[in-house]
Amino acid sequence: MERILPALAAVICAAAAVIWLRSTISRREVAKRLSTEQVDPDLWRLAQGEYRRDSQSSFFAIVAAVVLALIAILDVPRLLGLSSLVLAGPSIYTLVRRKELSDLARIAGARSEVEKRAREVLTQEELAPLQWAARLAPPVLPDLPGFEIGRAYHPGSGAMAGDFYDVFKVDEHRVAAVIGDVTGHGIEPSITALQAKYLLRAFLLQFRDPGQALEELNSQMSELERGEEFISLCVLVFDTDAETLRYASAGHPAAFVWHAREVRPLGATGPLLMLDPRGSYHSRELAWDPDDVAVLYTDGLAEARRGGALFGEDGVAAMIRRDPTATPDVLTKSLVEAARDFAGGPIDDDVAVLVLRRS
Repeated sequence: MERILPALAAVICAAAAVIWLRSTISRREVAKRLSTEQVDPDLWRLAQGEYRRDSQSSFFAIVAAVVLALIAILDVPRLLGLSSLVLAGPSIYTLVRRKELSDLARIAGARSEVEKRAREVLTQEELAPLQWAARLAPPVLPDLPGFEIGRAYHPGSGAMAGDFYDVFKVDEHRVAAVIGDVTGHGIEPSITALQAKYLLRAFLLQFRDPGQALEELNSQMSELERGEEFISLCVLVFDTDAETLRYASAGHPAAFVWHAREVRPLGATGPLLMLDPRGSYHSRELAWDPDDVAVLYTDGLAEARRGGALFGEDGVAAMIRRDPTATPDVLTKSLVEAARDFAGGPIDDDVAVLVLRRS
């Protein structure tokens, strides 16, 4: 038993020596590579320190394995003193290198803090588009008495899209629903979309007529001079007291209303916003009865393609006719899924859909 334990310990130390040697070789290659590159000197010092640490560990593991093997083979009591010296070796080496080890620990701590901050910046960069999209098309809409609302928002080429929607209470008896689309993709159309969304809120609170609100929005947005940037937009204002729906559309794809057992298109009542600073917009009005449904969407839905064919406004109207009594959430999902099925896969363009039912 007296020889078995030292022999077992020798095997363990030999295995550890192999592991440390492999790590030492890898550390040496990294240090050599960094010495030939223009890198932060602290990074090179860390690599050198890790190489020396692994070299030290390899050396003492080999010595410990040899001493323990001799104890097991020769059973010489005098070797016990040598084994004690071997075991004390790492501590002696640490005392000799204490200043260098302290410097390396400081550098490692500083670099760890830098890496932490870099990760935080990257996380913010990943979250920013999602947070921006949540402002353009909020995942949770207000709970408005007398209305059931469904929504969908799918940026086709990333979270930074130009599609947006809004639903809010204008006054005690009126609720506005808005959907719009700014040409292009990326941060600039998204900024324009956010500006248009909240300016229109202000104008709808100021003017009772949505056509007049669009004229004012067009005048203000045209002053931005954004070149080839244009906005298509449809706004519906529901008056629960008068039981009417008043709408205006700036060159937007036709919205649809299920009313009196018919699907009715709500066509454009003026040109695209920012196309003509003096553009004229007017409103139209129709009845808004219990269980009536309004469907608004951006062109990404209607322009889902199968070869040269489009899902189109006819496809949207057909889905509404298929089951107009479906809940707004179900109808919204059905419209998006039908467009995807038609295209045979994901829709490349941005898609926003709003469905409102009078309950």
